[in-house]
Amino acid sequence: MSTTIPSTGDDSGTLTAWLTSRPDPEIVELVRARPDLVMPAPPNLRILASRAEQRHSVLRAADELSMLALMIIDVLALEQATTYSVPRSRIYDSIGNRAPRRAIDTALADLIRLALVYGTSELRLVTNATAALPWPVGEGIESETELSAAEIDAALSELTPPERTVLERLAYSVPVGRTRDAGEDAPTDRPIPRLIARRLLRRVDEETVLLPVGVGQAVRGEPVTPKGSLAHPTIPTTKHAPADVAAGAAAVAMDVIRHCTGIIEELGRNPALALRGGGLGVRELRRVAKVLSLEESHVSLLVEVLSAAGLIASGMSDAVGDVDELWVPTVTADGWLDSEPARQWSVLANTWLQMPRRPWLIGMRDANGKPLPALSSDLFSAFAARDRRIVLEVLANLDSGSGAAARDVSRMLAWQRPRWSTRFSEDAVAHTLREANELGLTSRGALTPAARALLHGGEAESEMAAALPKPVDYILVQADLTVIAPGPLTRDLHDRMNAVGDVESAGGGLVYRISTESVRRALDSGLTAADLHALFSVHSKTPVPQSLTYLIDDVSRRHGQLRVGIAQSFIRCDDPQLVSQVLATPAADTLMLRALAPTVIISQAPMREVLTSLRALGFVPAGEDATGAVLDLRSRGARLPARPQEPLRGPHLPSDEQLAMLIEDLRATDRAAAAIKSGLVKVDGTRATGAATMALLQLAVKTRRTVSVGYIDAAGIATQRIVEPVALGGGTFDARDPGSGTLRQFTLHRISSVAFVEW
Repeated sequence: MSTTIPSTGDDSGTLTAWLTSRPDPEIVELVRARPDLVMPAPPNLRILASRAEQRHSVLRAADELSMLALMIIDVLALEQATTYSVPRSRIYDSIGNRAPRRAIDTALADLIRLALVYGTSELRLVTNATAALPWPVGEGIESETELSAAEIDAALSELTPPERTVLERLAYSVPVGRTRDAGEDAPTDRPIPRLIARRLLRRVDEETVLLPVGVGQAVRGEPVTPKGSLAHPTIPTTKHAPADVAAGAAAVAMDVIRHCTGIIEELGRNPALALRGGGLGVRELRRVAKVLSLEESHVSLLVEVLSAAGLIASGMSDAVGDVDELWVPTVTADGWLDSEPARQWSVLANTWLQMPRRPWLIGMRDANGKPLPALSSDLFSAFAARDRRIVLEVLANLDSGSGAAARDVSRMLAWQRPRWSTRFSEDAVAHTLREANELGLTSRGALTPAARALLHGGEAESEMAAALPKPVDYILVQADLTVIAPGPLTRDLHDRMNAVGDVESAGGGLVYRISTESVRRALDSGLTAADLHALFSVHSKTPVPQSLTYLIDDVSRRHGQLRVGIAQSFIRCDDPQLVSQVLATPAADTLMLRALAPTVIISQAPMREVLTSLRALGFVPAGEDATGAVLDLRSRGARLPARPQEPLRGPHLPSDEQLAMLIEDLRATDRAAAAIKSGLVKVDGTRATGAATMALLQLAVKTRRTVSVGYIDAAGIATQRIVEPVALGGGTFDARDPGSGTLRQFTLHRISSVAFVEW
């Protein structure tokens, strides 16, 4: 029969006593919200409570508190200075009508859940709770004379340089300053008295001034969070039809996929030299942007995403010889290029959401005044992914199709998380939303359905696939040898058009330019003149112009007259005069050409080199295999092994079941200690270790006598347990906890002591 051991002690009114009195599910919820309390596992609830009051743990728990919750801490700090505990009614009286009663109760429940406040009708703050306040204690309550954001901006615009210098010193250091000009009789033409008169500084005493929180926020460029109203703010929104938002994002997604494809192809053809620090230099970035006719800032964002997704990487590539490290596509890029558009977008968007980097910092100056390059380690931020998700969650909480301005999102976040207002300045939020818009997660300021699914674990790929326009299987051939694709083309038609045409412009649809070079490229890939004629006649909704037919026939007539094989390689041609022309060129010596017959030449140079040299001289040769078929010698460019960057992960958190077992262990230890301390149980003075431990445990199992076991767990934490023996053997000691009735197993070599107890 199990026996319940009561908790006793002289810690009534402490956090330890409060936690001991709470049911297990509440403590499990506490350690789930504050996992640092159980890493490593504490030996008892007293240590758990002690950790909960440590400064660093309190500050971490307070990071996500709202303005209203922090204001409650401020009220309790003021009231607790004169009384041991604070009635709940005093909080209602102090906050008054600045927040609804229900909102106050919700915020207070959050504080109690996090063990920053404890009690029921009488409340107390934990130690170090006031350190979480982003303002001096008491300033939140005494805010009747606080300036509004508009008034602060107006006052700051009229400052003289000396006055602004004073505010900046206080804003970027300690907001309390000592000065001889704080007194009421100070000369009114000096900076301090003028700032006090404008309420940009507050007089504390004759020698001390205080910078109000709102003024400091404005000076630092943060959103001003007035405390006159503590009710949850609302965001002004612009309403759009959800279908229009999805369609706009789909168009952007198609452009992003095309731009990323272009970057991969360009880096495959012409790898970019990596900086010594591993980044991508401004010159190389500009080169890629110029080739693709894109803005440098947009290319900066895309190369960051491609690198984080493992589609490009820096390293040595055999394709470009023995040179310094280069930025080159990886082998993973080929699989991404062959994927469906919705899948391609999903990879890019999910990578951006999770990557621990801030691309919008590219080009800004570092501490030494140098611009930050793309793909450099200086852009790393452990909080980037979390901040990005928090910003988008504000939009996700709005109605579908509703958009919000960066300024309003920043102010909302400053109310929701005042301690993080520096990270959510209007500038930082605007950059984050710009990146989301450029990648197709937002459109017209509103979050897209695909982005909502991405945030909340839905089918983002399916949402984007539904939003993307359906592929078309036709084109519009124009008389000027341009071809219009009125929408995304089917995969086969898209590949054929990319082979025979060069993209001239993009927008709602692609415009291809057909030229001699592009037709030759198509013939090099293995297509025949008949294939090209059939391509345009079958898929064009407009008549095929005669000029295009002539162009295809003319290039195909000359294409392949010279045939290059492998000898190392060979050249064959049915026209002996053309063979003679080749032998007479300057390249004949370089390629070591030798005629075997009037229509056959061999070379010691590789086939690709022979083809390149002959084309540079104006010939139009084609490569062939052993059967005489035309070879597709197009190269996807240099490639590196895939090295995807893993998203930054936090520590592995225990499951609810593991947490419940931990709390049960803590209670068992506390019960044992309390029982021994109170004299409820008597412990035999004989303690044993080594061989005598086994003898005592064997006797305890045989006689079913309750024992006190000293145990050291794998983390090296020593605990004391009172248990009822069950079995001994196999290197373990099985016993039942008399308080909970749970069966526990102890490893014998971790048992430090054993003693009989008497009830």
